[in-house]
Amino acid sequence: MILVDDARWPWRDRLWAHLVSDESYDELHLFAARLDVPRRAFQGDHYDVPAEYRERAIELGAAAVTSRELLSRLLTAGLRLPPAARRRSAGKVAGSGQRIP
Repeated sequence: MILVDDARWPWRDRLWAHLVSDESYDELHLFAARLDVPRRAFQGDHYDVPAEYRERAIELGAAAVTSRELLSRLLTAGLRLPPAARRRSAGKVAGSGQRIP
């Protein structure tokens, strides 16, 4: 299932949410593509999406959850990466080792 938390994380004069899958990175990438979120926005185990994308994600079937629930389900699914691993894999397609344009 695709999950999205509240857009409450400020950056560059916008509020941002996190978009994750509790099933697989493949599911996450496919959903992000449906939202027209570029792969360069992938942060290793999640996408950062601006508030206006959050609403569209919910319309497309993402479950609106709290940040705490999002993190809990990501951990339970075994898809949460430690910070160093997120930094290393950000900008890469999960499992491919190739840089994302």
